[in-house]
Amino acid sequence: MLPPQKKPWESMAKGLVLGALFTSFLLLVYSYAVPPLHAGLASTTPEAAASCSPPVLEPEAVIRANGSAGECQPRRNIVFLKTHKTASSTLLNILFRFGQKHRLKFAFPNGRNDFDYPTFFARSLVQDYRPGACFNIICNHMRFHYDEVRGLVPTNAIFITVLRDPARLFESSFHYFGPVVPLTWKLSAGDKLAEFLQDPDRYYDPNGFNAHYLRNLLFFDLGYDNSLDPSSPQVQEHILEVERRFHLVLLQEYFDESLVLLKDLLCWELEDVLYFKLNARRDSPVPRLSGELYGRATAWNMLDSHLYRHFNASFWRKVEAFGRERMAREVAALRHANERMRTICIDGGHAVDAAAIQDEAMQPWQPLGTKSILGYNLKKSIGQRHAQLCRRMLTPEIQYLMDLGANLWVTKLWKFIRDFLRW
Repeated sequence: MLPPQKKPWESMAKGLVLGALFTSFLLLVYSYAVPPLHAGLASTTPEAAASCSPPVLEPEAVIRANGSAGECQPRRNIVFLKTHKTASSTLLNILFRFGQKHRLKFAFPNGRNDFDYPTFFARSLVQDYRPGACFNIICNHMRFHYDEVRGLVPTNAIFITVLRDPARLFESSFHYFGPVVPLTWKLSAGDKLAEFLQDPDRYYDPNGFNAHYLRNLLFFDLGYDNSLDPSSPQVQEHILEVERRFHLVLLQEYFDESLVLLKDLLCWELEDVLYFKLNARRDSPVPRLSGELYGRATAWNMLDSHLYRHFNASFWRKVEAFGRERMAREVAALRHANERMRTICIDGGHAVDAAAIQDEAMQPWQPLGTKSILGYNLKKSIGQRHAQLCRRMLTPEIQYLMDLGANLWVTKLWKFIRDFLRW
């Protein structure tokens, strides 16, 4: 006898119930993984008096100025404000390698690969945080809150960040984050960026979900109001405050020169600042911003433009103080060493599309809906001397964080869901 057949309505009902449960689960995870944008400035941690104590033991270093000779000890206490779409993932890899090499203590996020961005940073967000805890390196994405960060590191910590031409940053951010900014969904299927810039106010709501990605993102990441009137005196006050707080502001467009200045500031070795370009996006089929559209993008991000102009000027003053000829020599040495490592480490010598990456451990995190971020294949045969360094230099951020002991359960769950749904 044939087994009794299920009634169609029973199968449909079960499908609806399972679908509702799964959808609810996704919404729950997403609400945890993406905090509300307008949560306001994070309150200072209640135990604010219990700042970093006792200090991490480190010999007092003499910071060299103007290229003057003199012995100094490598700096090991570093705060890196990781700004978005500024080659910051490449710099993050440099810090991961240095910290791992010297067994330094990182302040990691808890559950995710960022400190509940876009809400403000708070000490309580640090994995295994205890009042009075002291760390050597803080370097994951956050919305900056100086007092909260200051309380986690010794008084001699070096503060650094990196900026990028605001029009170029906006272009990159628009392509990368556009799919998670709902107001951009009504743009036509052609050149969405050009259409947006023709009438930004039509597609931008400062209170909209994830809107911060599409205007003055640098100002936002630094912890300031990215909707300020550009003529407000607060703008210049904030820029001068950044100058007081950060020992070095790097520029993405002059990344090698920036690393030479950083190496000198931190008293590091050349090997410490070697790098491969990580988290790079495949060239867009849409032409890059130029002419009128470049000007529109600059004007749309005027707060960031003021910020960038100020630190572009101060950057070149630092280069002058360092010495132009000396800078040229050290940049050449860095590029030569990077090229040498490229021939030693990278199969084919260049970055490849995600589909061509053979090792899952080398797969970079991709934006929703597309696999536009390039990665690398590690050579099959690398000498013992370079094998460890090559792997570390090529390891993407998420995998490296897990290697260092960060608890990324939310990020891993979100990846599983995305892979399952083929997002």
